[in-house]
Amino acid sequence: MEQELNCRTAVYPGTFDPLTKGHVSLVKRGLKVFETVILAVAQSTPKKTLFSLEERVDMAREVFADRRGVVVEPFDGLLIDYVSARGAGVILRGLRAVSDFEFEFQMA
Repeated sequence: MEQELNCRTAVYPGTFDPLTKGHVSLVKRGLKVFETVILAVAQSTPKKTLFSLEERVDMAREVFADRRGVVVEPFDGLLIDYVSARGAGVILRGLRAVSDFEFEFQMA
């Protein structure tokens, strides 16, 4: 039997290295639409990270400590597997430029 998707929960994946005001803004705007936003901090990335996974998770948890509806957790593996395991129905992504849209469109 297929698991029912929860469209009130969104997963916002990224490296968040470091977490920026843009990331924080997107989470806050996401909470206006979704009951829960899961900030999924990626362990595996082709990018050379400045901070360790644990540091990135800790920083994000500190930033959102008082924000109801935000869950910060690390993840590894395929995003679709993580989203499915969390029962989320939405992947939240930010677009800064047309090139970001083209990249996301191809991935979709």
